[in-house]
Amino acid sequence: MTLTSAKRVPALSTLILLVANLLWPTSTPALDYPTKAIRFIVPFPASGAGDMVARALGQRLGESLHQSVVIDNRSGAGGTVGVQVTAKAAPDGYTLLLCTSSTQVIGPILQPNIPYDPIKDFTAITLTVLLPNILVAHPSAGVSTLAELIKFAKAKPGQLGYASNGNGTSSHLAGELLKREAGINLVHVPYKGAGIAINDALGGHVPLLIGGLSTSLPHVKSGRLRSLAIMSLKRSAAAPDIPTAAESGLPGFEVIQWFGLSAPAGLPKPILARLNEEARRILSSADFRDRMVQQGIDVMSTSSEEFRAFIQTETRKWSRILKDSGIHIDPAG
Repeated sequence: MTLTSAKRVPALSTLILLVANLLWPTSTPALDYPTKAIRFIVPFPASGAGDMVARALGQRLGESLHQSVVIDNRSGAGGTVGVQVTAKAAPDGYTLLLCTSSTQVIGPILQPNIPYDPIKDFTAITLTVLLPNILVAHPSAGVSTLAELIKFAKAKPGQLGYASNGNGTSSHLAGELLKREAGINLVHVPYKGAGIAINDALGGHVPLLIGGLSTSLPHVKSGRLRSLAIMSLKRSAAAPDIPTAAESGLPGFEVIQWFGLSAPAGLPKPILARLNEEARRILSSADFRDRMVQQGIDVMSTSSEEFRAFIQTETRKWSRILKDSGIHIDPAG
């Protein structure tokens, strides 16, 4: 064998190996994923509606993917703390985010300098649920309907406070829209999540609360809180006796929360396809839907492209509403 032919043999072997790997790969991200536990970031404290949805979905995802899905509550700054953690994580499918209308739409509109881009910094996986906000009152507030609240607030402006899930959240926006549309003055009392806010409302420390229907409904049924109005255009199947704000004198009034599943930008397409498929199968299952409906939550299911387009549409919608209404919310208070 000549020196020239001896050099060609390893070169030829290398070429054959490369071609073989391309034609018959031994592994792909879709086939290997997941090989370890998945972190599911919830940008709010435990016990809120988002946390409940994340835990229900995370449990089912873990069973489906045969790996642990660990809930990581990263609250703070209206949810932006947890969202930032996700944006900076590796796009390998091992960090997921329960993104919300507050963190991906309302917060970025109200805070132009927010430290992430709600579209470019994330991979949209699927929209998961829609959740109407509800306005409730502690019995000590002395009001039982939205009409009574408006009458009281006009007679005594600035004497009633309403708790929200935090600055820049949908419940905060709902309160500001209510003040504008009803022509009343309520004092905003922001909390660091739904669970903390509802505890103070139950204790009578704040007379009014705006938050997700699912977290308030059990306390409405027990009589510890009074329902004044659901902030959606139609009544909830879980609480058909509670009137909407539109029925109560505010035509067209609607502020709905939504939650979705996302990941850091750059998620490989095979992993995105796997997560979308598994999540949509869970969301479409009868038992999951029944569990959510009982809580007043509407289950959704979309493709990645549809969810991304939905976020963009929501951003245009709320940018227009806030501009037309003249509402300016100080994110610090």
